[in-house]
Order: sequence, then structure tokens, then C-alpha cells
Amino acid sequence: MHPNPVFRIDDRAKLRKFVERIGFGKIFAMTPDGPRVAHTPLVWAGEERLQFHLSDRNALCNQIAGTAALAVVDGPHGYVSPRWYAVRDTVPTWDYATLELEGEVRTLADDELEAFLHRLIEREETRLGDDRWHAAEASEKLWESQFRAITGFELAITDWRETFKLSQKKSAEERGVIARGHEGAGNTALAAAMRDGPA
Repeated sequence: MHPNPVFRIDDRAKLRKFVERIGFGKIFAMTPDGPRVAHTPLVWAGEERLQFHLSDRNALCNQIAGTAALAVVDGPHGYVSPRWYAVRDTVPTWDYATLELEGEVRTLADDELEAFLHRLIEREETRLGDDRWHAAEASEKLWESQFRAITGFELAITDWRETFKLSQKKSAEERGVIARGHEGAGNTALAAAMRDGPA
């Protein structure tokens, strides 16, 4: 988390929307073999609870329940060139949006994991539009074999740490130039976050 408070957003609803829009993140935790990370889809299960699943073969799967973990959700990011400033006597920097969520993890019961998977599928299929796939299209045998190969978890969030570093220390005019620079570099998501906010 960046130490400058200007890069904070004190709006949990916007932060939840940010996570929901991205829908994917990293889970970090300590194991007897050292720190490990897993990459996984994320779904809200209430205002302070985030659910995810891991392959049973993942190094965190048998270690994470009952421990503290950190979920990290990264948004758009990009290099800021000094060439975009009126005065070029400066150094490069980086604009980015990220959220860290810390809390204790518990294992989901089978019915909770099933509900999580259906919410996840519903969210992602809705984003794709027409000709949606439905879980019922998978055979019972296939669904069951895949279901038994994963474990679901829930992170009970105790700490939110966000950094939305979007050139806020610059003037509105300079931010507009930087946003156009990001667009010119093909980073339209970051330019939009600068103009409209990260969520």
C-alpha cells in the first residue's frame, strides 16, 4: 500500500464494486514451506466476506483454513512518462489501482461451494451476453469430478488497504494529458479510471 493518503478511497461500496468488476485476484498466505500465492476468481458473499476456490493440488489448499491471508485485486496500471509533462525535468512514475484485503480464512461446506460456483458462473456468463452457458449443461459425472477436485474458502475481511494512484497530485490539466498518454499507449482502462474513478 502506498503511504500517501491522497491515494485512498474511503468508500467501501466503490471498493466492493472494483473487486466485483475485476472478479479475479491473488491470495497470499504463509505455509510451512514459506509464503505462497494462488490466483483465483473472487465473489462477494456479504459486505465483509469474499469467497474463492483453489485446486486441491494447490500448495495453499491444505494450509490456509484458520489462518490469516491477504487477497490482492489489481486494476489497471501503467508507466507515466516525463514526456507527458510540460516541464520534463522530472522522473518517470507509475499509475495503478490495487486493493489489499486481509482476514481469516475458513473452508466452505459443500453446499456453500456449490452456491459460490453458481454465483461465479452467473456473473461471468452475464458479462458475455447472449448464448449463455448453464451449469446444467455439464454432465453430473463431469460436474461431480471437477467439484471434488477443488475446495472453497471464505475470507472474513478485517482490514482494507487500497491504493488508487492515478496522478492525483497533478493539476486537472496535467491529469488530462497523462490520461491521453495512457490512451495513446493502449491503456484505455487506466485512462478511464483517471477520468471516472476506479470502480
